[in-house]
Amino acid sequence: MLSQWILQEAERIGFDACGIAQATALEEESAHVEQWLEAEREGEMSYLTRNKEKRYDPRLLVEGTRSVVTVLYNYYPTQPLSGKRYKIAKYAYGADYHEVLKRKLRQLLECIETRTGPLEGVRVFVDSAPVLDRAWAVRCGLGFIGKNTLLIHPPMSQTASRSLNNDDQTAGRSLRQSGGSFFFIGHLFLPIALEETGTSLSNRCGRCTKCLDACPTGALEAPFHIDARKCISYLTIEYKGSLAGHDPKLFKGWMYGCDICQDVCPYNRFSLPNNEPDFQPTQQLLEMQDEDWIALDKDRFDTLFKRSAVQRAGFEGLKRNIDFIAKESRNCKSS
Repeated sequence: MLSQWILQEAERIGFDACGIAQATALEEESAHVEQWLEAEREGEMSYLTRNKEKRYDPRLLVEGTRSVVTVLYNYYPTQPLSGKRYKIAKYAYGADYHEVLKRKLRQLLECIETRTGPLEGVRVFVDSAPVLDRAWAVRCGLGFIGKNTLLIHPPMSQTASRSLNNDDQTAGRSLRQSGGSFFFIGHLFLPIALEETGTSLSNRCGRCTKCLDACPTGALEAPFHIDARKCISYLTIEYKGSLAGHDPKLFKGWMYGCDICQDVCPYNRFSLPNNEPDFQPTQQLLEMQDEDWIALDKDRFDTLFKRSAVQRAGFEGLKRNIDFIAKESRNCKSS
């Protein structure tokens, strides 16, 4: 069967998980997004309000699409950065994930075309188009949406789920195999009908609310609901205005992105390090100390982040964040 062969090829190429679903409208998922947008929780991310119909139906985004192949790729690092105060989200430690995943997805496409012949109208997507990434991962059976609104891969057995609520060692052993949420998501939109390989999974967070309890800014206002305007990741990356109205203590040193709700998630307790050379931080980045971040200039920024997702914030944006976080230390010394 072609679908199962594609899954095997995806694993051979190095993807951590792969699933296939029919290209249909995401009706339930789109209703949830519409409610979120109506509540104006998106902040300045106006691009989320554009091309919404295409976002909700892959056949409108790419005419002729009949199947969606979704993959996950682990980015959990082998070691954290050495700075004690200034922190970067783990996904940005290495090279820009967009190009890394696109390259591997094109490899997968080449493999598929050895079976199907050349395909017309194929598109590769990695967080760069109106696609509901997490929704398709769920549709493909690759995980469920956690209370922190992130995809958690893969499901646990009922026994492990009960153990999770009890927070015991049995849960820990199962979670080591589960992978958690430190994964990039990518897709192939294909013009061929493929057999589906998974079924959507319901939430398996149980009674756990660790992510909601840990969010310092209250961005996770309720299970499965996030106010981007309060989210540290949004404020340090997408938001381009002044941070003057925010409390630097609440940022906990995060100068680019934030991993708090993932770090406390029990499903990530035994996340395994990634095997992708391009995701490994450079020696220069590993050696950065707090005083180095405070003294960061444009040349050093360009050297550290030449091929990095941190370029999305740019030097001025990252410097703004560093200066803002530094205010906490200055305030503490003056009080």
